Amino acid sequence: MGNKNNKKKKKRQQEKKKNKNINKQLVDEKKNEKNEFKMLLLGTGDSGKSTFVKQMQILYKGGFNTKIVDLYRNIIRINLKQHMKILLKASADLKIQLPKESVIIQNKFLDLIKNSPVMWNDKIIEMIKQLWEQPQIKECYKSRHHFQLPDSSAYFFDKIDEIAKEDYQPTRDDILNCRIPTTGVKELSFNVKNYIWNLVDVGGQRSERRKWIHHFEDVDILIFVIALDSYSQKLFEEHSVNRMTECLSVFEQTVNNEFFKKKRLVILLNKIDLFKEKLKKVKIKEAFPDYEGENDFEHTSEYFKNKFLDIVNQKKRSVSTHLTCGTDTVMIEKIFDDIRVSIMEKFISSYI
Repeated sequence: MGNKNNKKKKKRQQEKKKNKNINKQLVDEKKNEKNEFKMLLLGTGDSGKSTFVKQMQILYKGGFNTKIVDLYRNIIRINLKQHMKILLKASADLKIQLPKESVIIQNKFLDLIKNSPVMWNDKIIEMIKQLWEQPQIKECYKSRHHFQLPDSSAYFFDKIDEIAKEDYQPTRDDILNCRIPTTGVKELSFNVKNYIWNLVDVGGQRSERRKWIHHFEDVDILIFVIALDSYSQKLFEEHSVNRMTECLSVFEQTVNNEFFKKKRLVILLNKIDLFKEKLKKVKIKEAFPDYEGENDFEHTSEYFKNKFLDIVNQKKRSVSTHLTCGTDTVMIEKIFDDIRVSIMEKFISSYI
């Protein structure tokens, strides 16, 4: 009798081991069958999508080659001229009076960049420096929620002596802070743990959004980036429209699209550093009268997170939210690692 029971037990163990091996083989086959994942990166203009792509380039592609670094050096210098021009116009619009000597410099600067084909020279550098040193221009910069100006402008104005050097090479932080609106489609592929991740970034300006639908097929993960600090800003394309309101509308149209209702959704509530600073100057209630909570980071970020989550129709779909600072490489690495691991766990478990 004992021998008979032992034989049955041994047989069950053998069958269990066999089934386990079969399951492992099936999982391995499926893993080998699909070793690439497509991530579609969407968001309205100036949300920080391009910075996320740059971070992936730094973390998984070894950074930037000489050609790209040279390109950014030229863009940073062009941006400095353009951003000072924006500040000068805004100071006039906001009735911020410059000292007489600064008005003379302002007029020379505007005349020079308008009529001279020279992109960058000692005269331009010196005039930008002198203008940036004026308290009135700094005051204007602090009121930038009233007009369109990248928040990283001060970062570069403060570095103008370094940027002016002939042998200037943009650092990693310089490139991360440099603003270039995405036009068309940018694709980046990189390998992590023997899996290929294809990241597709499509421009977020209104004129670019019509191109989004062409990239909806075969998406494994939809990443939607939201600039939290945009709650008090107006659209570049239409100054009567609030940026956050526009973002909510675009988000609703996108995430509830038929293509995505079974896809994993990742929401990046971005620019938390700038959001915290803006909260000190502009109350949420000024732009969103329905807000009743405290004007602190914890309550306001939760308010916006819930506004976006409430839009998602398929309540059972896989959705994760993250508070992010796009220029913080360590933070972005951790967040992407969390996203990657959760995707892999779900993918593997679906075949067990």
